[in-house]
Amino acid sequence: MTERDEASSRDATLELRLALNATSPGNVTRLFHFIVAFLLAAAHTAFAAPCQFETQGEGRVAAMVDARSVRLDDGREVRLTGIEPTATTKQALTSLLVGRDVSLRSADDTPDRYGRQAAFIFAGDGGISVQAVLLAQGDALVSAEIADKDCTAALMAAETEARRQKKGNWADPSAIKNAESPDDILAGIGRFMVVEGKVLSVRQAGAMTYLNFGRNWTRGFAVTISKRTQPAFENAGIALKSLENRRIRVRGWVEGNTGPRIDVRLAGQVELLGANEPTGVRP
Repeated sequence: MTERDEASSRDATLELRLALNATSPGNVTRLFHFIVAFLLAAAHTAFAAPCQFETQGEGRVAAMVDARSVRLDDGREVRLTGIEPTATTKQALTSLLVGRDVSLRSADDTPDRYGRQAAFIFAGDGGISVQAVLLAQGDALVSAEIADKDCTAALMAAETEARRQKKGNWADPSAIKNAESPDDILAGIGRFMVVEGKVLSVRQAGAMTYLNFGRNWTRGFAVTISKRTQPAFENAGIALKSLENRRIRVRGWVEGNTGPRIDVRLAGQVELLGANEPTGVRP
C-alpha cells in the first residue's frame, strides 16, 4: 500500500468512527447509507478490503427468517456468517435489509443441512458488509468462525470499538461474563457467550487440554481444547501452557452439567488481554 493509500485509509477510518460516535438507535438506516456511500468513494483504499470474498449471487431481501437469516424474493434463505445474534440483531437487520437489493459474498455457496446459504451480505453497491455494520453498532457478536485472518481481524476491530464505546449490547454490564462466577455462566447453557478471566492452571487429560479458571475443577469455569485444535494455536504463536496466569477473553457455546465449559475449536475464539487492559467484566 502506498503512503497516499495509507493516509486515505486512516482518513476513512476516522470519518467512519466519527459517524458511528454520532449515531443513535433511531439513525441505524441513515448510518448504513452513509457507510455505503462513503466506502464507494474510498473503494481504492484497504479499508474496504476485508471480507471481500467471491460473489455468490444477488437478490432482494423479502423478509426476516430469524435473528440472522433472511429470505430473498427468489426464495433463497441466507444466513449471515461471522456473527452471533444478540437481543437487538433482528430489529437492526430488519431496518437495514428488508426491501433492499443485496449481493452475497463467501468462499463457498454450498447450502447447509437446513438449505441456508451462508454469506456476507452487502447492501446495494456497498463496500462494507452488513455484519460489520451490526458489530460496529453493538448489535451482534463476532462468532470467530471465519478462517480468513484479515476478515476476522476487521470484524473483531468493529466489535472492539463498539465495546469500548458501550454501544448496543455492550451497554449491558452483564454482556461479558466473569469467569469467577461460574453459576452466572452455567445459567446460559446452550447460549453463545463472551467470558473474561484469569487462567489459574493448564492441564492435559488424554487428548484434551483444560484451561481452568477456578480452583474447583469440577464446578469452576473451564475452556477445553482438543489435540486436533492445538496446531491452530501453535500457528498463531501461542503455546497453551503459556496461558497459565494470563487474562484472556473467550467466546463460544456454553456446555456442561456441573461446571460450565466452552469448547474452543478455533484460535480466534481466544483473545489475550494485557495486564493493564481495562476489563469488560462487571461482576
